Amino acid sequence: MTTPLENVPKEVSQAAGSALDRKAQDVVAMDLRGVSSATDFFVLATGTSDIQVRAIAEHVLEELAREGVRPLHVEGMDRARWVLMDFVDFVVHVFHPLARDFYQLELLWGDAPTKVFSS
Repeated sequence: MTTPLENVPKEVSQAAGSALDRKAQDVVAMDLRGVSSATDFFVLATGTSDIQVRAIAEHVLEELAREGVRPLHVEGMDRARWVLMDFVDFVVHVFHPLARDFYQLELLWGDAPTKVFSS
């Protein structure tokens, strides 16, 4: 059982909200600070098709850029099965449903406090 996550940094909430703007499903934020040294937070979202995955990722990038928040690295945009946007302190993952089921990041870091976002 995961611990509920109460306080989420502004940029993490904005990334989640931007994903929801494009009808992403199963949007969650995970606090990895006590679990992993790779980053502080993950945002996970699912699109129903490659086109929607790309649209969600592009919208997240555009909306965060308006706030002056730019990624260090983006990968997966070309195939749009799993787009990873690394903002250093947080990483946004936008998955096609099959990729999310296969990689199961929620299980990998199952001890991380989690917040579910909904529209």
